Amino acid sequence: MKTRLSACLLAGLLFAGCSGKHRITVGSKNFTEQVILGEIVAQRLERSLGQKVDRRLNLGGTLLAQQALANGQIDVYPEYTGTALTAVLKLPPSSSPAAVLEQVRRAYRRRWDLEWLDPLGFNNTFVLAVRGADARAEHLGTLSDAARRKKGWLLGAGYEFLTRPDGLPGLQNTYHLPLAGTPKTMDLGLLYRALEQNQVDMVAANGTDGMLSVLDVRILADDRHYFPPYQAALVVRLGALRAWPAVRPALAGLSGRISDQQMRRLNYEVDGKHRPVAEVAREFLAGLPK
Repeated sequence: MKTRLSACLLAGLLFAGCSGKHRITVGSKNFTEQVILGEIVAQRLERSLGQKVDRRLNLGGTLLAQQALANGQIDVYPEYTGTALTAVLKLPPSSSPAAVLEQVRRAYRRRWDLEWLDPLGFNNTFVLAVRGADARAEHLGTLSDAARRKKGWLLGAGYEFLTRPDGLPGLQNTYHLPLAGTPKTMDLGLLYRALEQNQVDMVAANGTDGMLSVLDVRILADDRHYFPPYQAALVVRLGALRAWPAVRPALAGLSGRISDQQMRRLNYEVDGKHRPVAEVAREFLAGLPK
């Protein structure tokens, strides 16, 4: 009886090991944009490899996702160059997209045998936005234009933007925006409502927020290149690239395919229209070369 039980357990372990070995696992962090990108990657790989892909989407924050990748619990997930540089590698921010990408590529390969593929095409950095009517009336196109305003700006922002070194403190050192009192701290989901209802007249947002694709707002160009780059790219285990040769060309086909505007639209389809992530991802992939 013991022999039979041991044999069954061994067979089960071998089967589990083999099934894990023959299926690639896609991960993501725990917010809408990441889940959409993870699903796009998973569907793309299923089509290219001709087999089922495991999903571990909505994992958690940056450090949890990165640890899962380094430990081999997932094989690929989307990350942002600026986040990798400052949050994972603990290095100072830089304004050069090419330099940041090269820096994180070298460090990730050396430390963890992880490869950064070419960026997907969009940059999810901080942006400052104002009502479109105000931008047209005051001829505002850049943050330098906003800095010349005589009337102070009523700024709305999340707590993170007000405190992190690449947020408001550094922004003010660069542009010296005239502010009307202390910025209003609020949940990120309330920023655009506050802007529409004239509770604030400028908001600090994320560059790929879905609402930016549907509201009459103007994103003010960072003409002095203060904000660091947060280019989205796929990070993959080198072991996975060796085990599945078809993975590299399949994922390379996503590089440069998602613009800022497209990512905003995809986010809005899920957050604004409440469409299923799998459906939005499938629709996006249908428009790409196979």
